[in-house]
Amino acid sequence: MNEIQAKEARKQANRKAIKFIVALFILYILFSQANLFMNSVTSPDAKYYNATISTHFNYIQGLRTALIIPAVWIIKAFGFYAIYNETDVMVVAGPYLRVNYSCLGLGVMSFLAAFVLAFPAPWKSTFKMLAIGILTIYILNVCRIAGLGVLLGFFESQRQNFTYHHEIFNIIVYICIFTLLYFWIKKNTRKTDKIEVGENDQPKED
Repeated sequence: MNEIQAKEARKQANRKAIKFIVALFILYILFSQANLFMNSVTSPDAKYYNATISTHFNYIQGLRTALIIPAVWIIKAFGFYAIYNETDVMVVAGPYLRVNYSCLGLGVMSFLAAFVLAFPAPWKSTFKMLAIGILTIYILNVCRIAGLGVLLGFFESQRQNFTYHHEIFNIIVYICIFTLLYFWIKKNTRKTDKIEVGENDQPKED
């Protein structure tokens, strides 16, 4: 590859990087703000509450319920008796847990979706990574809620030491997601390089 080709390759790489960053930023803002708006639309005491949307399209509550129910199953498996409603889990002789919007993991899901969709990869690989990433976040979140119920039930006197569970959960989730993204990017970059090399190595006709 001569100097002109090298410069052109660098320009293309820079354009791709800028395009990725801009797309990542726009998609993240779009997804995160859409979730916040939907939370406002479906919360009875919020400014933009809409009863029809809240009744038929409330995926915020759907996710909350999908987190609470398996978490309660796990808590009960450890010998505790727990009851729950749409937003709360009460462990008898244990903690009272409220699953707020900030507990749902929609922020990190928005980042994951924005990153994966903005990155230049085949659609099949993109959807696969989206599914694996969101499922990973979901499972970790269920384990966090169940873990809080069990640990605070066993160690009632240590409840003040669990104040920063949100921050700890976010750190663990981002470490897991960035690890998944690292191997995903590495795999898709290697595939792209093979395709480009294959195209450049085609024999020329006389």
